[in-house]
Amino acid sequence: SASPARLGVLRAAGLDPLVEVADLDEPALLAANPNAGHGTKITGLASAKATRVARRIADAHPDALVVGCDSMLLLEGELQGKPGDRDTARRRWRAMAGKTGELVTGHAVLRLHDGSINQVAVVHAATAVRFAQPSDAELEAYLATREPLAVAGAVTPSGFAGLVFEGSGGPPSAALGISPPLLRRLLTAVGVSVTDLWRRD
Repeated sequence: SASPARLGVLRAAGLDPLVEVADLDEPALLAANPNAGHGTKITGLASAKATRVARRIADAHPDALVVGCDSMLLLEGELQGKPGDRDTARRRWRAMAGKTGELVTGHAVLRLHDGSINQVAVVHAATAVRFAQPSDAELEAYLATREPLAVAGAVTPSGFAGLVFEGSGGPPSAALGISPPLLRRLLTAVGVSVTDLWRRD
């Protein structure tokens, strides 16, 4: 993941991961599975990211643990990914201002052994997110930061959006795109204790 918010959550939890960005065609992957449920679609993206990275690093890190995550905003029955441009982000914000949606995040943990994927554990989680009603001036100032162009649903509570984002219905980290409690469960499922991964400095 290229998300600085996810990296910040992991570092705050005592981990120091090597970051590798998967660079997948996410719209194509979603379109290939049109009848799947929202959670299944997003967990599929997280798994595809983790698999791409696992294969890329297998020679250099043959016994690695790979964590992949992907998030999308579910608003009024429609999944919203990264808007990519300012006009799209503006339209999305005007549509979701004052409303509540769900941020759905897929988590995938892959354990490699001798360069091959040996164990896999996946799960998704959803948390309610409440949006403020920013003024036109506030919205334009937020769009000018370019922050909303590269995050699911055009908002992340970890940055400038803290001023125009009213909160979430779950653990604070869940709105940042990765859940440490879920990650601990997935690590346990592949036979790893999270405490073994803590920094020793």
